[in-house]
Amino acid sequence: MMEQARAVESGLLEQYEKSFRENPVLVAVGHALSKNPLADVAFVQAARPHTQFSFSVDLKTLPVTNQKKSGRCWIFAGLNLLRERIAKKYNLEQFELSQNYTAFWDKFEKINYFLESVIDLRERPADDRELSHILMTGVQDGGQWDMFVSLVEKYGVVPKAAMDETAQSNETATMNGVLRQGLTRCAARLRRMHAEGQSLAALQQEKERMLGEFYGMLCACFGEPPASFDFEYEDKDKKYGVVRGLTPQQFYQDYVGGDLGEYVSIIHAPTADKPFGRTYTVDYLGNVVGGRPIRYLNVPMDVLKQAVIAQMKAGESVWFGSDAGKFGSEEGIWDDSAYDYDGAFSMDLSVSKEEGLDLRWSAMNHAMTLTGVNLDETDAPTRWKIQNSWSDERGVKGYFVGSASWFERFVYQAVVRRKYLPEQQQALLSAEPIHLHPWDPMGTLAD
Repeated sequence: MMEQARAVESGLLEQYEKSFRENPVLVAVGHALSKNPLADVAFVQAARPHTQFSFSVDLKTLPVTNQKKSGRCWIFAGLNLLRERIAKKYNLEQFELSQNYTAFWDKFEKINYFLESVIDLRERPADDRELSHILMTGVQDGGQWDMFVSLVEKYGVVPKAAMDETAQSNETATMNGVLRQGLTRCAARLRRMHAEGQSLAALQQEKERMLGEFYGMLCACFGEPPASFDFEYEDKDKKYGVVRGLTPQQFYQDYVGGDLGEYVSIIHAPTADKPFGRTYTVDYLGNVVGGRPIRYLNVPMDVLKQAVIAQMKAGESVWFGSDAGKFGSEEGIWDDSAYDYDGAFSMDLSVSKEEGLDLRWSAMNHAMTLTGVNLDETDAPTRWKIQNSWSDERGVKGYFVGSASWFERFVYQAVVRRKYLPEQQQALLSAEPIHLHPWDPMGTLAD
């Protein structure tokens, strides 16, 4: 109860009304907003030259992909990195790895992870915060880099032609709702079995039966994942090639390169509870039980940018996570300096990156790949080229640009090869990670 709370009194309302009517800026903005979108009214034309589409480091990558109405951006971004290796090796101008194949195994492993978490927390009351978080999260589309690695290392990858998209993989909302309903029923049954005194072995046996049902459901929705396939391709010179009888694991190891263990996830989370130079993990966040755990190294932004730039200068794009919901435009530009909401409403709306994380205003929610950067005469980045997975109808044929200030404020994570970090930072990677709560902002999944 808010015992000391004060209601809004009529006298205050009279003051507010008078203040508004005597403010010519707000009155004028109100007139403009009655016929125009807020972002258009607050747009700063003078900022546009800072985000022109040209870059001093510009990687030539394959055409963009399209996640459609699904939350699989992290899978698309990861596979976009891997497909470039195959395209270079075989001189391909068009090629995709099957996002549907990886998403199938992600869903299957997440179902197992969910049921195992319910069993692990079987002694907790239903309103326990950790259990409630797991139940509310369910099995959705989003994910993290380490979750991607766990899937690829266990199940390999296949070309898109070996397991193409379906209506359900392209538009997952209804299927996810049915999954959530089924998982709720399973959670209730497992908890009821425990309350009745049945053993852990009995719960595990029942979980395996449940997994079988969900496997069939996923096959119906996504198609059955191939145990083997033929890799057929046509290169830029129209030369046909084929490799027959490959398994997904063979394809990953022999044709993609099984070196994902060389990559590390670095974050920029400037909050008091997460000192720089420490590693972190998030409890009850993952997909593959026994797979690669979520692990971050928190570094200053300058370290993150230097590592990202070094990798791109070496010819390799970078998986990264950001808050894609802040200061974006339909033209494919993310730039916080391009919108003057403070001026439009005569208000101070400033929120620091630390405050945004601590108070849940901002967090990573979308993963993409960095494929270029523009550097000034001092080698400082002025804008960033981004390969998105929202089709080629947005941005510049699907590629976006992020301003230097937007990158500083709203980029939270990047994945780089270990060797591009300073030696001091590399030495910190082996430290025992600090455990974060499942609801920590750095546990947010990219979708």
